[in-house]
Amino acid sequence: MDPHLLRTFVTVVTEGSFSAAADRLGYTQPAVSQQIAALEADLGVPLLTRRPVRPTRAGERLLEHAGPLLLRLRAARTDVARLAARPRTLTVAAGPLVLTAGTAAALAGVTTLRIAGAAAAMALVASGEADLALADGPAAPSDPLNLPEAGPLTTVGVREEELVVVLAEGHPLAGRAGLRLDDLADALWVDAPEVMPLDRLRAVARLDGLRPGIRYEGHDPAVAARLAAAGHGLTLLPASAAPCGVRVPLVAPRIVHRVELVHAALPPGPAAEVVRALTS
Repeated sequence: MDPHLLRTFVTVVTEGSFSAAADRLGYTQPAVSQQIAALEADLGVPLLTRRPVRPTRAGERLLEHAGPLLLRLRAARTDVARLAARPRTLTVAAGPLVLTAGTAAALAGVTTLRIAGAAAAMALVASGEADLALADGPAAPSDPLNLPEAGPLTTVGVREEELVVVLAEGHPLAGRAGLRLDDLADALWVDAPEVMPLDRLRAVARLDGLRPGIRYEGHDPAVAARLAAAGHGLTLLPASAAPCGVRVPLVAPRIVHRVELVHAALPPGPAAEVVRALTS
């Protein structure tokens, strides 16, 4: 399967239009149509309906594979290029809950810090847009994070921290010594996908519920804590990232906030020094 044809297919689906895909890719519209026809001929099935432009059932299945395949191709190209490259900058991608004082102190020599969720941070390293990633999320103690496959990358655990439920003053549960997540399944939660995604929390806890309340689309955990402290819903954060509100330890299920360092093969230099500082 020609990766150029696959990339064109993904772009058409994303843009919802052959002409918009042509503009984005720098092709003519007939060229895009020819590439889609060639891919359909190669696979022997129609992949798109034309009016409107939507993936067929076979196209939806191909789309599930396309993202990881294209990422692996970018990762392979980047990995080979790294062997000859002489990096002048050092970029780290990190989740918004990662940067404790100790972690920030270990980033000596870093020229750029990009805030990104775990999957996005992995993709940035795989594509060469970042040299290191500090991926994070909820996990059972000592269990690795469920990170997407992104090529031959090294993953090392950095730290784990207990989680607390952040509530408003006067909340009926504010006086508890500890809280169980299943007792909070019907409560409203601050929906902060860039801070503590509720879907990942449900998956790790194997729990339904956790009704989304107010939605916060930023990266600052302090804002999520302030929304919880103001009564807009509960939130779950590492204790070090919850500057306000009533903080009650989560006692069941046993879930921690885990941080993992992700990187490709590194030559001696600033990136290797940061790795040593973070993992020592």
